[in-house]
Amino acid sequence: MKSLPESPQGVLFDLDGTLLDSAPDLHAALVAYCHEVDAAPAPYAKVREVVSRGSRAILRCAFDESDEALFERMPRYLELYHSMMTRHTRPFEGIDPLLHALESAGLAWGIVTNKPAYLTDDLIEQIGWSRRTCAVVSGDTLPVRKPDPAPVLLACERAGLDPARCLFVGDDRRDVQAGNSAGLYSVAVHWGYLDGGDPHAWGADRVLEHPRQLAELLKLKVAA
Repeated sequence: MKSLPESPQGVLFDLDGTLLDSAPDLHAALVAYCHEVDAAPAPYAKVREVVSRGSRAILRCAFDESDEALFERMPRYLELYHSMMTRHTRPFEGIDPLLHALESAGLAWGIVTNKPAYLTDDLIEQIGWSRRTCAVVSGDTLPVRKPDPAPVLLACERAGLDPARCLFVGDDRRDVQAGNSAGLYSVAVHWGYLDGGDPHAWGADRVLEHPRQLAELLKLKVAA
């Protein structure tokens, strides 16, 4: 376990399940797709658990098929999701005050996600964050994705941040693996989707239950 950087420069976050609760819209898109193809939709709880694994895992909740068959379903599913992806998606409780506290303290914050860039960029724009992030690296920005450390290191490079003076925060084991391999202080969050796992078993430097604990860790002043 690493020690918290003495003079942190910034914080990089995973997107879905860490900053944003996007599961309601991802499930709604699956329900809409299932209705189109006359299939039984999967329950919300089942979909929510696998959101961090991406669209194929979400489709597999309703269709017990090969990866190739699921891949063929993905374009229409993602088209439906794109059309509704901010109907119910909102920052998790405590995220907005945390981001404002980071900015007030002069700390940069950015996003490293496995979500495709066309969805990531549009989602961040609609949420109102596009001019606030120091860097955004998506799942198709590089040939590799998390848990490979390259996307995390690219975000640091683009933002002019020293990885050893940054934190990486996520709700999935792959986030912790990517952050650790890139040399950042890794934080696993218990408020996310977790992929059915126990974040205490992922080797993170810290596990947090609520966004305000990250502010407390960094000694930030959060507006009431």
